[in-house]
Amino acid sequence: MSSFRTPLLDVKGLRVSFGGNEVVKGIDFSIAPGEKLALVGESGSGKTVTALSLLRLVTNASLSGSARFAGARMDGGQTPVDLMTMPEQALRGIRGRDIAMIFQEPMTALNPLFTIGDQIAEIIQLKQGLAPVECARVAIKLIADTGISEAARRARSYPHQLSGGQRQRAMIAMALACKPKLLLADEPTTALDVTVRGQILDLLTSLQKEYGMAVLMITHDLNLVRQFADRVAVMEKGLIVEQGPTAAVFANPQHPYTVKLIDSKPLRDVAEALAPTPAAPLVDAKGLGVNYPVPLPGFRGWFGKGQFAALKQVNCQVKPGHTLGVIGESGSGKSTLALAVLGLLTFSGELTVMEKTWSSNTKQDKDMRRTLQVVFQDPFSSLSPRLTIEEIVGEGLLVHFPELSTDQRREKVVDALADVGIESAQLQGLLARYPHEFSGGQRQRIAIARALVVQPQVLVLDEPTSALDVTIQKQVLQLLQRLQRDRGLSYLLITHDVDVIRAMAHDVIVMKDGEIVESGPISTVFDAPSNDYTRTLLKSTE
Repeated sequence: MSSFRTPLLDVKGLRVSFGGNEVVKGIDFSIAPGEKLALVGESGSGKTVTALSLLRLVTNASLSGSARFAGARMDGGQTPVDLMTMPEQALRGIRGRDIAMIFQEPMTALNPLFTIGDQIAEIIQLKQGLAPVECARVAIKLIADTGISEAARRARSYPHQLSGGQRQRAMIAMALACKPKLLLADEPTTALDVTVRGQILDLLTSLQKEYGMAVLMITHDLNLVRQFADRVAVMEKGLIVEQGPTAAVFANPQHPYTVKLIDSKPLRDVAEALAPTPAAPLVDAKGLGVNYPVPLPGFRGWFGKGQFAALKQVNCQVKPGHTLGVIGESGSGKSTLALAVLGLLTFSGELTVMEKTWSSNTKQDKDMRRTLQVVFQDPFSSLSPRLTIEEIVGEGLLVHFPELSTDQRREKVVDALADVGIESAQLQGLLARYPHEFSGGQRQRIAIARALVVQPQVLVLDEPTSALDVTIQKQVLQLLQRLQRDRGLSYLLITHDVDVIRAMAHDVIVMKDGEIVESGPISTVFDAPSNDYTRTLLKSTE
């Protein structure tokens, strides 16, 4: 139990249902003043719905139970109020002022039509009634307090002009505008790079201490929970199955689901031995460079464009049956490297795939496109919503094996789906279903089957597990490891997740600002890193 006595928020028997379907099933938890509670679980467990329900922000939902909050400033905070039953007009006074929320994706939560400073100032004016000039001054100070440099200039920036980390800091500044008693943070670091994630976590910790506020953190990142939370509550299918002090729960979990979450860290299960005789690399890049045109400032922009070097003299190889891991933060050039290898970008330098080079001739490149396939980050956006699973997986067969009959093609589609663990016996009408009828993990398996059905030798994996829960991530990585062993596949693995690289890669290159800052066998680079940037990346996951 918590060492805190009087709860700031005391939730009893909270139930949330949509159209008779109950998604939160009578949960109890409490948060004391200044306490940090992490609510963890997989997608669909009810975490976000629970947080939104506290402020009655879920639409078309039936709510019951109580959520007694003792920090409302409407009555001096002396008497707890029930957030579930209080009038909507009174609750509006609490939202943003006494209880604030940080949403998961700041790019969609922030208004693209207004500057960051104006959006923060609007909250201050609505909740505190200050003069516009004073609101602007306070907004700039809040932006500076969250660690954004040149706060006055950044206050005039629109959301799209900021990096992901800066947008998240702006969201935090907005949430802290009225110095709330309770902060609801819904996956505040999920979309960020590992180093930026650590910076945001440190920022939240320091601001929480400075403001003395309580924090309810919604997350599935167990490393974040270890570093941040005083207590943890584990949710599964709408129920809190275990809660207690963070150290105690992690050291001695009692519920099988908690054990499953804690044990979901990716495991290394790859063939370590090299081929007896050195084989030619399947992908070989030497001095690879990619430049993007950018506008020039001033009148020079009238007459031409400048060049931004996204890749600078990159050398790398993908060996037969091996995985080359590419790690770095957003903007480091990882995805640009993948697109160049796939022949989707104009590049300079030398690049061969199966000892051939890309041309502008579609027919000449056809065989290369069969041997080199790609699995994208988000399967929901990469799978066409208008095609059935049979059409999606079989599309490559129509292009590369047009001689196959309909029955032969269907047989290969079924075999490819079975290889990735999707059996028609388990899912009635499997081939006629559409992507939205599958879970995130199943959709990623379908994306892998689509790539495998044409019998490639190299797969480009662009953040293949970043959109998945930790347990599903582990399953997909185990699948990729098995397929590599069984088929001798080679992978070019693009990711910012150090644990995924540890589990999958034989060799690794570390990228920063379009350049390789360190490269070599995984054991050499990760066990004895020679570059400061590599050490920073590794430290951020500890």
